[in-house]
Amino acid sequence: MNILICNDDGYLAQGIRTLAKVTAEFANVRVVAPERDRSAVSNSLTLDRPLSIRQADNGFYYVNGTPTDCVHLGLYAMPDFVPDMVFSGINHGANMGDDTLYSGTVAAATEAYLLGIPAVAFSLHDKSGRYFHTAEKVLWQVAEYFSKNPPTQPLLWNVNIPKVEPEELKGFKVTRLGRRHHMQCIVPAENPRGQPVYWIGLPGEAADNEAGTDFAASAEGYVTVTPLSLDLTAYNQMADVGKAIQSWSL
Repeated sequence: MNILICNDDGYLAQGIRTLAKVTAEFANVRVVAPERDRSAVSNSLTLDRPLSIRQADNGFYYVNGTPTDCVHLGLYAMPDFVPDMVFSGINHGANMGDDTLYSGTVAAATEAYLLGIPAVAFSLHDKSGRYFHTAEKVLWQVAEYFSKNPPTQPLLWNVNIPKVEPEELKGFKVTRLGRRHHMQCIVPAENPRGQPVYWIGLPGEAADNEAGTDFAASAEGYVTVTPLSLDLTAYNQMADVGKAIQSWSL
């Protein structure tokens, strides 16, 4: 099995090193990742300049673009390696609920799925670097499973690992996405010249963290696995829209 690995934290991140190390126990691995942190760029593509691929001393390839760019280049610019799956991560921080709309880590997996490749996004609910040994234990289970059960059709799974010690993991739970409050969007500041500047703030607390959500299960110490779908159609509104447009004319 061949597995293409990407992330949004950049090719130097500890998360992608951990993901590549564990996955290589079960599959042939190629890492194609951004040259720097590209968190929260979602599925953006670089269209205003050319892209380049370079190889680091550790064998990883890095691209001067987004996670989505990396998936496209990994699939179509490097024909000597044909991936059976794409693993993305391990993200430094959780990607639950609304986070999935912004996350470059989830976006890399999403892009692979759109292109017909089974994909899994991995995120660790911690940024201290303390719990990567916990992530290794989880990754071992997932990688071993897919090595013995190769997907026969595209799938898109979002896996979040809680910040607990390995022996404190409660197990795995299938969950739905929760929902956050609105982001604490704008944090005003001032540059050295006294001019106003603004930072995009941190995400708010979970608004929907009821039982069955990724937020709730993660807080209880479970590894959450959420199968994702990309059909954004609001089917429950189609009848109302149909009524509305009956009175429109061109």
